[in-house]
Parts: sequence; C-alpha cells; structure tokens
Amino acid sequence: MIKPLNIAIVGGGIGGLATALALLERGFDVQVYERAQALRPIGAGLTLTPNGLNSLDTIKSGIVESLKQAGSQLNELTLKRSTGETIASKPITVMQQYGQPMLNIQWSKLQAILAAALPPDVVRLQHYCLGFEQSSDRVRLFFSGDKTVETDLLIGADGINSVVRQTLFRDDAPNYAGRVSWRAIIQFPCQQLSPNASTLLTAADGKNFLLVDVGEGYTFWSASALSTDDFVRQWATTPKNRVLERFGDWAEPVGAIVKATPEKDIVERPICDRPPLKHWSQGRVTLLGDAAHPVVPSLGQGANMAFEDACELAECLAVAPDVETALNAYERSRIPRTEVIYDRSATQGYRSYQPDSETTLGEMMKPSQMGQDDFETWLYSYNRSSNLPTSKPNELKQ
Repeated sequence: MIKPLNIAIVGGGIGGLATALALLERGFDVQVYERAQALRPIGAGLTLTPNGLNSLDTIKSGIVESLKQAGSQLNELTLKRSTGETIASKPITVMQQYGQPMLNIQWSKLQAILAAALPPDVVRLQHYCLGFEQSSDRVRLFFSGDKTVETDLLIGADGINSVVRQTLFRDDAPNYAGRVSWRAIIQFPCQQLSPNASTLLTAADGKNFLLVDVGEGYTFWSASALSTDDFVRQWATTPKNRVLERFGDWAEPVGAIVKATPEKDIVERPICDRPPLKHWSQGRVTLLGDAAHPVVPSLGQGANMAFEDACELAECLAVAPDVETALNAYERSRIPRTEVIYDRSATQGYRSYQPDSETTLGEMMKPSQMGQDDFETWLYSYNRSSNLPTSKPNELKQ
C-alpha cells in the first residue's frame, strides 16, 4: 500500500472535495488548493444519479443521506413545447431499479456538505496554481504570490480550463459546442412548478429551457440556445435581457421566473467540452473530473463521473505497490467508461438542439427505447464497491 503519501489536489470544487474525502478515508495526507477567497454559492443546480450516489456512499457513509435531506428526489419528468403543450411525461423509477434516487440539488449545497465532512485545515484558499514541475519522486507546485508546495502526488481537479492539464499536455482550448447557457436558482412559488419534478421545454429553432425542483423551496432554471458566437461578454445587452429576448414569449412560467431572477444571480457560459485523452497521467501527476473528461451537460453526468473518479483513484492508490501502478490502474478503469459517456453526451446534446428536437427528446422518454434502457442500466448500475465492469457495452461502441 502506498502509505503514507502526501497528496495535493488543485481545485476545491465538488470533484476535488470528494477526492480529498476519499483519500483521507484511506489514510492519506491530503491538501486541497483552491484559487477562490471563499467557497461561495454558485447559481447552479445539478443532478446526482445512482452511479454518483453509490460512489459517494462508498467514499463516506452518511454523505448521501445528508444530500437527500438537502435536495429533491425526482419523481416525474415532463417534456413540453415552448408554447406549453405537453409532448410526453414519465415517472422516474430509478430508486426502484437501482436503489438510489435521481437527486436534484443546489451545487452550493453539495459543495457545503462535502466541505463540512473534511477537517477544517484540509482546504487552502487563495492558492492560484500557476503550474508545476516534477522529478522522479516529488512534484513542486507554483502558486501566485511566490508560494510553492512540494508533494508526492498531484491531482488536477481544476475544471475544464485546468492549469494542471495544460501544464501536462499543452493541449488546445476547450471545444465550443455551438450553444450558450444561462442558469440561476431562485425561490419562486408557482402552481406550474410541482415538487420533485422537472420540466423541459423545447423549440425547433435550437432552444431549450429546463425547470428543476432542487429542494428547500428553490427552483433551478437553465436556458440554452444555439449561437455561432461564444464570446457572450462582447454582446451589447445584459445576460438577463439576452434570455428574455430568446425565451420571453415562451409559455409560463418561463418569462416570469426569468424576470423574477436578480441580474447578478444569472450565470452565463458557453457550452464546451474536450475530446477524450488517451492518458490522464504523467509521472506523479494525474487528472480527475472535468479536468480529465469534460462533457456537455446533456446527460447530467459531470459531477457523477467525478465522484466515480474519486472513488476509483483512492482505491487504486490504496492497494497498488507504487504510484505508477496505481495511476495506470486508474486510467484503465476510468478512461473506457468516460469515453462512452462523452460520446453519448455529445450526440444527445447535438440532437437536442436540431429542428427535430421535439421528436428526439420525445423518443428518449419512451420505455420502448431498448438502446436507451440498456445504456441507463450500464450507467446507473456502476458501483465501485461491487467491482462492476467498466468496459464499453457492445451496443455503445461508436
């Protein structure tokens, strides 16, 4: 067993915090270095699916129950036209099928619960990573303000624009997917917004609007539209006006909830991903979560894959005889699975914004879609503690 190892994690998001927790549970010495001055709330919601929840449950008992108390278990999904007519509606039965719910939660609530499970001295704020250099037995990190840190192993969990990834592989900027998103969380009482439910509205001109109950009286909304220009900050109007220009005439409560959202709470981002890497590691440095395999959000698997990564990496480090063996095992386990999810996310994301999006999304909601059912079984049944296989299912190879 590789103990004791001193491990540095760059990035204090949910992937980095979950990884720190997994490693501490295995007895490693861990520090998380985060660029922000504080772990502040972010106006976003996300969905935790059974595979992600199983991974968190393996990492630390009790975390999942805390999340269930803070979030909303999805019971029904409804697909509508932008004019308000219902196209399809289906119950969500993943709890009965996989033993864990589909849990919608505020990003900031998830982050706070993970952070609270860590000792208070693990997360080091105001550490902006500039790069690193490594030798055969050490990694030296460089931070702004002339701060340096030496460690046995470096994990880059610093997101799609990862400094660690860029230093390792010198690859290009993320790929713009041709879509821009706006999102926010707001307390918005409305008869049309049912508890434990989500509604997706779609239009043939490349626009979608999602409404999600994320618990404790809050609703997460997310708008996305095709756009040839991803440089949103150069546009003349404000983000709120840009949403209203595109979605203001949609069926209620779309216009009302956007109007009720404070301008400062709306997060505007281009939707991007990166093509899969053949390797995530070099020497004593590896990648995790969006730093390793960022995908477009069509499947809601970004956070769930990060939790799978955290669980697997901690296990590999705990049982392997050396760092190289551990990181090789981590890649062999994780890369094939994340490639499948990348392919599926990219394909489904693209099709969801085409003129036939109503048909595409409607077909995906039908239980007769065996390909979709098989994929969901493969996706949601993942449980590291059960040693389930992570290779690509035959019908998903592309």
